[in-house]
Amino acid sequence: WEFNGSFYQPSAFLMMGIPGLEALHPWISIPFCALYLTALLGNCVILFIIKKTQSLHEPMYYFLSMLAVTDLGLALCTLPTTLGLFWFNVRRIGFDACLTQMYFIHILSFIESSVLLAMAFDRFIAISHPLRHPSILTKTTVLKIGLAIVLRGMVSLLPIPFLLKRLTYCGKTELSHSFCFHPDIMNLACADIKVNVFYGMIILLSTVGMDFIFIVLSYILIIRTVVSLATKEECLKALNTCVSHICAVLVFFIPMIGLSMIHRFGKNVPPLVNTLVAYTYLIIPPALNPVIYSIKSTHIREALLRALRRKSG
Repeated sequence: WEFNGSFYQPSAFLMMGIPGLEALHPWISIPFCALYLTALLGNCVILFIIKKTQSLHEPMYYFLSMLAVTDLGLALCTLPTTLGLFWFNVRRIGFDACLTQMYFIHILSFIESSVLLAMAFDRFIAISHPLRHPSILTKTTVLKIGLAIVLRGMVSLLPIPFLLKRLTYCGKTELSHSFCFHPDIMNLACADIKVNVFYGMIILLSTVGMDFIFIVLSYILIIRTVVSLATKEECLKALNTCVSHICAVLVFFIPMIGLSMIHRFGKNVPPLVNTLVAYTYLIIPPALNPVIYSIKSTHIREALLRALRRKSG
């Protein structure tokens, strides 16, 4: 298209797979299928186990259920376009469909960040004030926290699609990934995007950035509490309840921060690195989280084994 100075929006964008490896997309889809299958089955199993096991009806596992639902949503958001591109080379995605996918990807990412913060708060209360833990985090309180998390993500990101729709696009319509991402779409515009950049940065820092800071502060307080415990066994037992959560935090935040930095400052980063970080950010956490919690959480593992024994019996 030639740009003549008038307002223009493309009818669709073109998605990219893994640059330089287009011929291998059918083979590359195999590990992606395995990751998506692990994410879908693993998180469904976690939800089923928590629902059916009465002893798991406590705050820690309610928050884990929220994490599992969020991970299911993230996997389902990117699965159709990613596998559609790898299997059938379907690169085209409508403009409005792209904005919708982008909105839900970002909402679910922000919700996951907030749920991880809520889980850190739960661990802090459980270790620092074990006797008051049930009275502080009641079912009603957990439900209110969940609703607040969802509303926070929806409201804070609501302006983003409208800020993108007001922009003029010209010529280039090729995205960097097999899904829609706000900085990626924004950089295709040939208009002033300062408002988009400023709003995106402010929202990212005030939500995910603050969540990460408060998670770190929670663990500083947890470590102070654990150090004051009488015996080494008590210290290790208290810290062991946090291992799964720490792994989930690292798996989520490291690639997310990396991807945000690449899109905003990494103009000279090779496209392959950008693509791999993006897939790590959106596909690895939903697949790994249920595996991490199934391995490290004794209660989840025992409940899962009991369910398997009942079925085999």
